[in-house]
Amino acid sequence: MRIMFTGGGTAGHVFPIIAVVRELNRMGVKAEYIYIGPKDDFGSMLLSQEGVKVKIISSGKIRRYLNWRSALYNSFDILFKIPFGFAQSFFYILLHSPNVIFSKGGYGSLAPIFCGWILRRPIILHESDVAPGLANKILSRFTKQILVSFPVPYTEYFSAAKMISVGNPIRRELLEGSKEGAARIFELSGEKPLILIIGGSQGAQFINNLILNILPQMIENFEIIHQTGEKKYAEIKAEARVIIAKEMDRYYHPVSFLREIELREAYTAADLIISRGGSGSIFEIAAVGKASILIPLANSAQDHQVKNSYTYADRGAAIVMEEANIAPHFLLEKMKNLFARPEDLERMSQNAHKFAKPDSAKLVAEYILNYLK
Repeated sequence: MRIMFTGGGTAGHVFPIIAVVRELNRMGVKAEYIYIGPKDDFGSMLLSQEGVKVKIISSGKIRRYLNWRSALYNSFDILFKIPFGFAQSFFYILLHSPNVIFSKGGYGSLAPIFCGWILRRPIILHESDVAPGLANKILSRFTKQILVSFPVPYTEYFSAAKMISVGNPIRRELLEGSKEGAARIFELSGEKPLILIIGGSQGAQFINNLILNILPQMIENFEIIHQTGEKKYAEIKAEARVIIAKEMDRYYHPVSFLREIELREAYTAADLIISRGGSGSIFEIAAVGKASILIPLANSAQDHQVKNSYTYADRGAAIVMEEANIAPHFLLEKMKNLFARPEDLERMSQNAHKFAKPDSAKLVAEYILNYLK
């Protein structure tokens, strides 16, 4: 028995696949897991650790910026990279003959799903966002049903008759943290409310700059765990050392990347989370039942982060602050106001729990198994 996965090659695609693989293993499924997708060293490492065989394919993408450089890159991708990726995908699917192909969407999934359809392999699509990406819009024609993260009435483009709302698969292990574990790992003082700041697996430059502008004032009121991203970690840590008084340094905990064990402890200990508006982050925050402030990426494809964020906030679980309208001290005052009204934080936490689908990975795994019977 072989189960093939594919996706766009970002953490937002890889982590849900890992969550589903773990659930399949918990169910006692004896299968060979294969992933086909674009080159992503970090994702390949994580998948390999879960026993998933990774096959790299060439995968171009269509850039929608109107300039000569985009036109040149698009031409190269269309003429060379994409056709080569189709040939590779056809070969791997023919070679491994999977019983079912599960796609998380993204440009890297186009070739595998199209080739799988040609070779008559059962196909399952999962759409993470309120506003589907171009790849899943195209690929939706090759499947009768589409699994979606957000409630069906909110998810755009697809026919309601084709959609099944299952949530976005999260790793169950993220729900098993403890405040004691967080205090030990991050050397927390426990003297102030804890703010967790995450900007996706690569960090978020806009959020990093926003925080640095008000960091001395923030740590007067809060203790902070700040995921900066690998590339900016040294720079931000050095700048923070300059602007923070030495006696206040113990309230600021920058980290380049939160590994799973660190993330689960940070989620559990946090009193408030500041995050981007990616579907993965939203469903993890909901599952741990934390109040949040979402700062969606302004220029995300199809504006999906803004739409994700407002759909979630409409349930009373979060506050959305868009990049165009946010100022550093406005964010600081919003945080202070929230903690001045603990009943608001509690209400947001309860609404987050109501929105959450912590068993999403299990639901998806069961759906996959239906294709194997």
